[in-house]
Amino acid sequence: MIRFQQVSLMRGIKPLLEAVDVTLNPGDKIGLIGANGAGKSSLFGLLRGELHADAGEIDFPAKWRLAYVAQETPALDRAALEYAIDGDVTLRKLEAQLAQLESEPETAANGIQIGELHSALADADAYTVQSRGEQLLLGLGFSLDQMQLPIASFSGGWRMRLNLAQALMCPSDLLLLDEPTNHLDLDAIIWLEEWLKRYAGTLVIISHDRDFLDGVVNVIVQIDERKLKRYSGNYSSFERQRAAQMILAQGAMEKQARQRAHLESFVSRFKAQASKARQAQSRMKALAKMEELAPLRAAAEFSFEFREPLNAPNPLLVLEDVNAGYRITNPKDDSVLEKRIVGDINFSLQIGQRIGLLGVNGAGKSTLIKTIAGDLQPLAGEAIIGKGLSIGYFAQHQVEMLRHDESPLWHLAKIAPTVREQELRNFLGSFNFPGTMVTSSIAPFSGGEKARLALALIVWQRPNLLLLDEPTNHLDLETREALTMALAQFEGTLVVVSHDRHLLRATTDQFIIVADGKLQPFDGDLDDYKDWLFKTKLGKGTTVLPVVNKQDDLPQVSPVAAHSTIDRRDQKKLDAEQRQRIAAQRKPIEARLKRVEEKIAKRNAQMTEIEAKLSDQSIYENTRKAELKTVLTDQTYYKKDLEQLETEWLKEQEALEKVGSA
Repeated sequence: MIRFQQVSLMRGIKPLLEAVDVTLNPGDKIGLIGANGAGKSSLFGLLRGELHADAGEIDFPAKWRLAYVAQETPALDRAALEYAIDGDVTLRKLEAQLAQLESEPETAANGIQIGELHSALADADAYTVQSRGEQLLLGLGFSLDQMQLPIASFSGGWRMRLNLAQALMCPSDLLLLDEPTNHLDLDAIIWLEEWLKRYAGTLVIISHDRDFLDGVVNVIVQIDERKLKRYSGNYSSFERQRAAQMILAQGAMEKQARQRAHLESFVSRFKAQASKARQAQSRMKALAKMEELAPLRAAAEFSFEFREPLNAPNPLLVLEDVNAGYRITNPKDDSVLEKRIVGDINFSLQIGQRIGLLGVNGAGKSTLIKTIAGDLQPLAGEAIIGKGLSIGYFAQHQVEMLRHDESPLWHLAKIAPTVREQELRNFLGSFNFPGTMVTSSIAPFSGGEKARLALALIVWQRPNLLLLDEPTNHLDLETREALTMALAQFEGTLVVVSHDRHLLRATTDQFIIVADGKLQPFDGDLDDYKDWLFKTKLGKGTTVLPVVNKQDDLPQVSPVAAHSTIDRRDQKKLDAEQRQRIAAQRKPIEARLKRVEEKIAKRNAQMTEIEAKLSDQSIYENTRKAELKTVLTDQTYYKKDLEQLETEWLKEQEALEKVGSA
């Protein structure tokens, strides 16, 4: 278990923890929450041994293996898959020792050590490490081809995914994850959530994603008033317990106030009377001993609302046969190249629609939103803008577009130059920019404060169409909740990309998937989407569009597919023929799969036999040197053959799944 005993921690002159006592049990999955700057990351530093407590002790078993996500990723030429596997440090050490011994002249002692290392490698699951690494990276959104690319070829966000893969690859008893969902899309978050549910060790996770916390953790530890407060259950359970505690605390304070008033009244009335002097003295002592109850404060609540939208046209916008993508100028000859990301787009946006865009990173969600916003011109087709359309656009990197050397007031005055300064100050005050903060440079502001300013600028403009691309990045739990509430009450039209499922559930009523260069409506909610992901995509490295029953759910000018006029009897006949066709396609693949599985079983039995021989110490005697060499040669051959067979099995399984989803 992890035990904090009277732990205090200062960072500079700021106290973060004061005389903290808390116990965390082995196997707990703990969500660590608290306001920005409360000390969550510093607490991780204590657990990693990078920081030391100013007082008290933190104790957990010395034999525990610790894993966490590195914050830096060097631009190496090493392949992504090999880098992920490097997370298993013990395995890599064993492999290095084996390579060293195999490069040395053969001796009896050398042979014994090689045998022992092979046994240790088997215990470390060395023979499945390649497939385990591939499954991890597939779940985190990498394709099989990307796994062979050098780390230097990936952007910062994808390198952070590789660091996360390293942490998950490391066999550990204690896993520390600090905002692991920040660089993930919704598909990868759902996969990670399922992986962490199966994690057998103790998990401590910092996250501002309440749905993710609800799905993973069974304990919440809150940093509040420089104390660690432990709550059993997930985040929703914590909220209920916290609310109940606040009600009880308020009741206790009111009761104490009545008692204090009664005692003070008695003392003031009777302390001068001799007959009541003794009772008055005892009341005064009771007053002196009465502990001052501090109010149990809620986190500083922040809320805002979108102003009433301007009158909107209907439809707001129509895209006809649009191809969305980028035009790139070749610097050598000034020729223009077109890169299509999403094509054949036909849909319109109507008043009051609330659409969530789903799809993996890179599928084209941001490209589509930029095209709707007018930041990108269509490569083909026509975008028809309704007269009176007013767009509020929060881009994925909106925070970076702010002028960091200017103040919140400067930013707002730039878009409202004729409005009185006091009115602008009042408006910014409602977004928690009070006093001198409103005229200060935003450079030292936190990411959450800058994102809040970006939202304030959008709200001021009274848009009738909101386009939000990952608006919750940088936002803490309280601000996310405020945004969710404001969007739920927004009276205009909304299109949003977000990996925050709580926000999507509360603010949207239909979903569109962007995948394989196309738009497709999704007939279901986020739970249905999660089920679909695990049936069709996650762990397989492919992206397959879901089967959709209600094509007319996509807000479109012309349907994606023509409405069928086939009657029910003919449809049944067609369905039967389709099933027969699929069965005929599956049969030879299933036969090949069966043969491969039989070969794998045979090789596994032979590997077990070899491991039994290598565990017999007598085989390392000088008289059996030739036999040992033969056994080790067989082991190497069987291992390579197994790897090839497993690759072949994965290939056939993928082909079978493609037939099943066709």
